[in-house]
Amino acid sequence: MEKYSSVEIVQENPSSPVFTLYLNRPLHSNALSLQFFTEFPKALSYLDNNPNVAVIVLSGKGKHFCAGIDLKSLTSLTADVQASSDRGRSGERFRRQIIFMQEAITAVERCRKPVIASIHGACIGGGVDIITACDMRYCTEDAFFSVKEVDLAITADLGSLQRLPAIVGYGNAMELALTGRTFSGSEAKSLGLVSKVFGCKADMEEGVGAIAEGIGAKSPLAVIGTKKVMLKSRDLTLNDGLDYVATWNSAMLLSNDLLEVVSAQLQKRKPSFSKL
Repeated sequence: MEKYSSVEIVQENPSSPVFTLYLNRPLHSNALSLQFFTEFPKALSYLDNNPNVAVIVLSGKGKHFCAGIDLKSLTSLTADVQASSDRGRSGERFRRQIIFMQEAITAVERCRKPVIASIHGACIGGGVDIITACDMRYCTEDAFFSVKEVDLAITADLGSLQRLPAIVGYGNAMELALTGRTFSGSEAKSLGLVSKVFGCKADMEEGVGAIAEGIGAKSPLAVIGTKKVMLKSRDLTLNDGLDYVATWNSAMLLSNDLLEVVSAQLQKRKPSFSKL
């Protein structure tokens, strides 16, 4: 397995299908370096293609989940545009760089396996971009959030403005993005950004671990199908979404997993599924 400087993959329990992907720059509050945007999608691809992985928990090492993009990285990205004598060409290069960074975050959605965000401490700017791409989100009472980009004189461009409205509602997303204000874990729960608030990090790790293990014990075909159809349906009309899931199930429904569930219920035992 490849080693990374900005993230780390850990299998807490050798017999578990749940793997943890850590943001791993704790001395910098897990601020996102330029290396992150290359390493993060590579790590997700490795986990996606590893048959021993059923569920991915995304967490942060140290005191915070993610303090946003590293300001040194931001300065490095903008220096070329400011120094160039050809504004058009430098702008075109900058646009490609932004799209490259966007793709790194979208890799969470492209990963077939469910990705669960486990958030403590700060989740700011780019951290919000990341968690809004995740499939499920949980946090601690001490977690705090901010769509901070407006305070840095930039428009958030890595996904928050596109994904957050579908999660918390258009009006709430607009207010959070324009004010850049900090909001608490309890408010994140009331907005629907997170599903549950835990008292401390240890409780969250235990609770999220149990949720992930429960998902990991289900039919992997049903789990990846549910994620795929939910994401696809978000961008489709109701009728198109129904048509898509009909097509999906016409290919995937009649599987050994379905036969195993029926057999397990008749025999009053837990089902056991093959790896993907």
